[in-house]
Amino acid sequence: MVTRVEPNSSRHRLRVPGPTAAVEVAALGTTVAIALATYSVVHSHAVAERMVPPALSAFLLLANLLPLVAVIILLGRRIARHRAQRSAVAGGGQLHVRLVAIFSLLASIPIVLTVIAASFMFQSGIEFWVSDRARSSFEASMNMVRDSQRQIITRWSDEGRAMAADIAGQSAQIPIDSRSFPTFLLTQAYTRSLSQAAVFRAMPNGSIEPISVVAIPDLSVLSRRADRAILEIVKRQHRAYADLAKDMVWVITPLPGSDDLYLYVGTVANAEFLNRQHVAAEDVLKDYRDIQSRARKLQLLFNAALFAVALLIVGVAVWIALAVADRLVRPIDELVGAARLIADGDLTARVPEREERDEVGTLSNAFNQMTSRLQEQTSALESRRALIEAVLSGVTAGVISIGRDGMIRLINRSAATLLKTGDGNPVGRQLSLMAPELGALIASEDREAIVEVDAGGEAKTLAVKITRAAEGPILTFDDITGQLLDQRRAAWSDVARRIAHEIKNPLTPIQLAAERLQRRYGKQIVADDGTFARLTDTIVRQVGDLRRMVDEFSSFARMPKPMFRRESLLDLARQTLFLHEVAHPQIRFVLQYDEPGPALICDRRQISQALTNIVKNAVEAIEAKGESAEGAVSMALSNDSMSATIVVRDTGVGLPANRDRIVEPYVTTRARGTGLGLAIVTKIVEEHFGTITFTDNPGGGTCVAIRFDTSALAALDQGNAPVTDQHAPELSQNRT
Repeated sequence: MVTRVEPNSSRHRLRVPGPTAAVEVAALGTTVAIALATYSVVHSHAVAERMVPPALSAFLLLANLLPLVAVIILLGRRIARHRAQRSAVAGGGQLHVRLVAIFSLLASIPIVLTVIAASFMFQSGIEFWVSDRARSSFEASMNMVRDSQRQIITRWSDEGRAMAADIAGQSAQIPIDSRSFPTFLLTQAYTRSLSQAAVFRAMPNGSIEPISVVAIPDLSVLSRRADRAILEIVKRQHRAYADLAKDMVWVITPLPGSDDLYLYVGTVANAEFLNRQHVAAEDVLKDYRDIQSRARKLQLLFNAALFAVALLIVGVAVWIALAVADRLVRPIDELVGAARLIADGDLTARVPEREERDEVGTLSNAFNQMTSRLQEQTSALESRRALIEAVLSGVTAGVISIGRDGMIRLINRSAATLLKTGDGNPVGRQLSLMAPELGALIASEDREAIVEVDAGGEAKTLAVKITRAAEGPILTFDDITGQLLDQRRAAWSDVARRIAHEIKNPLTPIQLAAERLQRRYGKQIVADDGTFARLTDTIVRQVGDLRRMVDEFSSFARMPKPMFRRESLLDLARQTLFLHEVAHPQIRFVLQYDEPGPALICDRRQISQALTNIVKNAVEAIEAKGESAEGAVSMALSNDSMSATIVVRDTGVGLPANRDRIVEPYVTTRARGTGLGLAIVTKIVEEHFGTITFTDNPGGGTCVAIRFDTSALAALDQGNAPVTDQHAPELSQNRT
């Protein structure tokens, strides 16, 4: 049965939600408020010689455009709602309104951005020429001219005052009415690079009486410059008076110690050039201010034109959006209705076929063909999927199907368990993100490989096979971590056995020979430095070190079969910590347990060896830090109905970078270590149905946790003797 989506189907009719009248009124109110605020801001910046800042002007233009554009779009949306409510198209109301809104926004946003950019660029260009920086440059030029004039006047005023002081200082030796005074005055003027000089007396009637004159061709010029008003200023303020003539700078200053004697000096200078520069700079600054005033008017007119053009274009865009939405809404809405039916599971839904062979008609026909094939393929896929899931659920190997894009298409339960993907469904995730090692293997051309992966923080070794299909590669893999570990242990055991056999035989003769040499010739050889004794002691000590190394090799190669009996775990812990406490009194040892203390079915010697090795490593880690080798080692014992746990913590240097390999044989971080200690401990723990883990201590250092399965050990009890307390020595401090 095929379901047709009819345009007049009332069951698909939707009520179109629209903006309330309050939103439209708010938009209009916002428009009016922003317009008033804009007028206020522009009016407050109404300075004739300054433009409104481009950023502020562009912001005001944007603030006025946005609410008006929103009003136009809301108006177009209201018209679209009105047309949609009259339409009988299924769901056409909502789609019609959305099309109008989308087209309006797509047209409005670029226009608004373009207008703002154009306004900002135009104003920035104008501001470049009429900016405060340019005005500052003009004003700096004016100040430079004024400073030049001021410096010239100051310089020659200082010369005049200095010359007057010299004349007054020499008045006792050279009076002004003496014959030698003109020569003295000429010398002073020449020495100070002055062109003119004169000493005159101010008469009560306002005239002047020249006493001595140097290079003044016309005394009337001196009379005009030294008029009564200037002399009154000089006398009242008792300072030099300077001014600029056409081609000269002249100064009048009073002579110290006299009320009516004055000194006039003058020097040739291009003062007219300075005056011309001052007048020219003033004219240029005035013209610049006129340009600023015109630029501000042009700025406002340009922004107003941009504002009007933007609103016009937005209005035309909304009108075009209404026309396009009316044409497209009906066939598109039919497709939307059919798609909703298919999404609900009705694969028989079809859209009416159209006679027009345009893009919309082609889309309708293609949609019907697609749904027909989808209906057929879905039935076939459901059958195939049920078969594949049934097969993969019973396979112990991990199986992952990868798409061409690297996404996981299918994964069975075994693969998810091996890779520890978590509770979420890994389908649809990138394999390179979940397991980067497998992702790198797929990128290569290999068909088979041994890959080490990090599965939830646990290193695993997988034997991977890749089948490359057209749809994408398919991975099948098995976990061979335990198998490889057993192979390495067997190989290292054989190596240890051979090394112990080859080294152990010559050790005893070497040691006996060295000891005999020491006893036989130690007292006969007389040497001040004791070289012979040190050498023989070195031989004996090194032979002892080699013997201990051989013993470790032998222990690792031929671990004796454990004798399981019920032992006091508290007793073993006390003995272990007591021995190290005596040897290392600077380290604090702590034992924590709950009375009466846990018991464990174990081989007493092997468990004691394991605990001793772990505590020894903790002590060496503390000593490796230096700092006077102070620190703490704590051991906590706990048990429940199913397990017994030992946790050893230290404050040493912590775990090395290759912490995943520290339990492998011959892997060590100690300079004199053999790398067999933790390997032997791991082997003892595994033979006692236990697990050992190494983590970082939160306070710094290492935390070693050993957990024994007491239920599995209960079946191995080879004696029924009760647990006995052998009165192990108590720790001297910090017993919990």
